[in-house]
Amino acid sequence: MNAPSPKPSRLRDSRVTLAHGGGGRAMRDLIEEVFTDVFLPPGSEDQARLMTGALQEPGAQLAFTTDSFVVTPLEFPGGDIGKLAVCGTVNDLAVGGAVPLWLSASFIIEEGTEIALLRRIVASMATEAAKAGVRIVTGDTKVVGRGSCDQVFITTAGVGVIAPGCDIRADHIRAGDVVIVNGVLGDHGATILAARGDLALSTPLQSDCQPLNHLMQAVLAAAPDTRAARDATRGGLASALNEMAEAAGVTVEIEETALPLRAEVKGMCEILGLDPLYLANEGTLVVFVPEDQAEAALTAMRGTEAGRGAVVIGRAGPKGSVPAVMRTAFGGQRIVDMLVGEQLPRIC
Repeated sequence: MNAPSPKPSRLRDSRVTLAHGGGGRAMRDLIEEVFTDVFLPPGSEDQARLMTGALQEPGAQLAFTTDSFVVTPLEFPGGDIGKLAVCGTVNDLAVGGAVPLWLSASFIIEEGTEIALLRRIVASMATEAAKAGVRIVTGDTKVVGRGSCDQVFITTAGVGVIAPGCDIRADHIRAGDVVIVNGVLGDHGATILAARGDLALSTPLQSDCQPLNHLMQAVLAAAPDTRAARDATRGGLASALNEMAEAAGVTVEIEETALPLRAEVKGMCEILGLDPLYLANEGTLVVFVPEDQAEAALTAMRGTEAGRGAVVIGRAGPKGSVPAVMRTAFGGQRIVDMLVGEQLPRIC
């Protein structure tokens, strides 16, 4: 039996033109062929109409987040801006204890951008949304003139549901709580740096970009008194720890020898004078759990694809003079401060 012939394309151009943002037939063809045919069912309206029984439970809460994504290059080992947008939004919901359900996606597209590139980005978004179990239900596109943006910017919003009784926040952290990360640190930032080609660096590194909602739900099931979680994106692990410690009024001490860092990331940072604690991650979270539930949380994390490399890196203690410190391999202490400025531009 012969496979059905592919639907003929109505798009006459290989690159986006200003006509694709003009509101006419060219715009309709671009939106339908590249975006809505992938994300939305036929006959969709200008607004998404959403229903979930999860909100009927007494005490359930609606979680809502939004974010914008700009990265150079748009495609990199282990991901692209579309994968980044879906995973980043899903993860912002997940670390708050929400089950992500729906996403919106809006695109700012520069005149001259290859339509084939847009198709790859959209296909990547659809793949990641399916992995995370979420739906992209609405969106928008705008076309701007050459030089007005860097090919493609994506803004997303995400909606999820927090189950009754789930209340994880940074200010719930207490002295004695154990600090766990789900995997290696700094891969995304190092990958983006190498992918730009400015420094002639060759590395097999790939971005850690991945959805973390299934992992987070496994942690909450195994360790119901989980205090707080944060995805260590811009500013890296160091900034996440500082923000959480300040909110809770504790000092977090981490162990240098416990930090999961690839040799390639360490080597790149040594060559360039960077600190891996400040490198961005896009599939790594840090979670605080009570000491008596730490082993259960670790086991649950390691039972998921995103958490196989989970390790304990430290614990929270009484408030000291600084929010975060690191015990070095030589037995001394080093202050782990917030990132000042930025190490790398356009990483997420």
